[in-house]
This record gives sequence, structure tokens and C-alpha cells, in this order.
Amino acid sequence: MNSGRTPIACVIWAKDAQRQVADSVQAAAALPGVDPVIVCDDGSADETGKYAAAAGAIVVNHQRSRGWAASVESAVNALGILEQRDRRTEATALLLLSAAAAERVADYAPLLAPVRSGDAALTIAVPPADAADTGVVDTAAIRGINELTGWSPRAPLALERCLNRRAFELASPLAAGWGGAVSMLIDVQRAGLEIRELEIDRPRRQSAPDLTGRFDRAVQLAEVTRALAARGLVQAGLNEFKESGGIQGILKRFKR
Repeated sequence: MNSGRTPIACVIWAKDAQRQVADSVQAAAALPGVDPVIVCDDGSADETGKYAAAAGAIVVNHQRSRGWAASVESAVNALGILEQRDRRTEATALLLLSAAAAERVADYAPLLAPVRSGDAALTIAVPPADAADTGVVDTAAIRGINELTGWSPRAPLALERCLNRRAFELASPLAAGWGGAVSMLIDVQRAGLEIRELEIDRPRRQSAPDLTGRFDRAVQLAEVTRALAARGLVQAGLNEFKESGGIQGILKRFKR
């Protein structure tokens, strides 16, 4: 499957995704050099894990939802065990996707080449400049990362990324939840490794306009703030959250 090249493992985060996960697994397995595909079923209430396994993925299960960062770590831990137990060729890099990307997996193939060649330690899919839609959470993440590293990423919460194993080890353990996407960028940047942003016309991250959606965004901001604070942005990170009035204050800001 890997055409003689050292493989890249694909890690797919999936929650309540039984309708998309099989297509995601099959599309990821068809990418050049990708092997194996590991799905972390993050506490799904449906049959996500069974559909993923039937499509040929190695499946790791969380009994309850633990978020993106914990799912990636669980999948990579399982990969390490499999490589040792089965004496598999060690994957040199990790392609990180979500099951929601089922129809666009092939679009993320450009993330692989710079990491495989060593030109970058981490690649991340960002939307075209004229399609950027930066909300409060993204803005807080961009500002915090800039203050900590001097670099301003365009899409710090984009989950579609590829990184080599050394970069992943340097970024581990990831901050919890959505904070893990931010902490990864900070740690890899601080290590002096190359991060490359690639324009890929990916779907915008959508959240419901109702109270549940507003609460989800409030949780995202809290997780990002904690990640920034843990990596040194104590005053700015805490002030961002406090000045918003905590969870209740953030919910009011998202009523538009």
C-alpha cells in the first residue's frame, strides 16, 4: 500500500459520524503512502466505531467524549503499540483529519509532501485569504500565539494537518480539547521547526446559532485560553477570559 515509501499514518477523529466515517477511512487509505488509518471513536452514541472497522480502519474507542486532543493522543499511542507488537515499519508522520471531512479527504493530499520530504515539520490546511472567517475564538488564539512566538497563524484551530513524529513528540502532551490545536502550533514553533500553511478550500467550521452552539464556542474559548495560559500567556490569557465575563459573558457576546 505504501509503494515502497515509509508510510504516513492517518488519524481520524470521529464522534457520532457513522454516516461519514466509512467514506473518510476509504478516502484516507487511498492517499499515496498512507498506512494505517486509525479512527478514534470519541464516545459516539451511534455505530461510528463499527462502520469505521468495517471500512478497514484500526479503531480506538473512548467510552465518553474526551475531545480532539485526547482522541489524537489515544490513536497515536495505539499506533506505537501496533508498530512494536507487529514489527510494522514505523510511520514517519501523522495525517490528522476529522470524520466530517469525508468528501474532501483527497483535497488534503498536498499536506503530505512537504512533511515527507522534510521541507516542513508540520503542515496545516488554511482557507484562501478571501474566504477567511475569523471569529472570536480564532482571534484570541491568533493573538495569543503571536504574543508567545511572534508568529500569527491564519487558521490556528484547523484540525486538518500533517506533522512528523518528532514534532508530535515535542508537542506532547497536547492541551485539552480545542486547546490542543493551539498548543501544538506553539510547541512546534518554539522548537524552531518549520510550519507551512497550505491554502486548501476547506469547509468553514460551522456551529449552531442556538444556545448549544454558543455554549460550544464558549467552551472552545475557555480551552484555548487555558492552553495559552499554560504556555506562558498568563496575564493576557486570563484577562481575555475574565474580561469576557467568563462563560456567561462569552455567551452574551455570541448572541449575534
